[in-house]
Amino acid sequence: MAYDEHLADRIRELIAGERRVTEQRMFGGLAFLVGGNMAIAASGQGGVLVRVDPEKADALVARTAAKRAVMRGRPMKGWLRIAPDHVRTKRQLATWVDRGASYARALPAKRKR
Repeated sequence: MAYDEHLADRIRELIAGERRVTEQRMFGGLAFLVGGNMAIAASGQGGVLVRVDPEKADALVARTAAKRAVMRGRPMKGWLRIAPDHVRTKRQLATWVDRGASYARALPAKRKR
C-alpha cells in the first residue's frame, strides 16, 4: 500500500516552521526528519508513524488512540502508530506532528553522510 499523499501534504504544512526538516522515503511511507532524526511519517500502512520518547510511549498508548508500532514482528520502543481516523482533523494531526518534532529536536542532530 502506498502512503497517503494528501496526509503527507498535511504533515508538510504543519512541520513547515520547523528548522532542519528533510523528507525521506522509509518504512513504506514518507518520513519527515528534524536534524536527521525521524519525527513523523505518512505510513504506507495508513495513518502516521510517530517517534516519541520511549519513556512516554506507554502513557501515550494508555491515554490516546496510539498503538505501539510493530516492525518485523517486534514492538518498537518509542514508535507509535496512529490510525487514519485519529488524524482526520488538523488539530488531531498537529498534536502528533508536535510530539514527533519535539522528540526529534531533543535528539543530537545527525551528520549528513
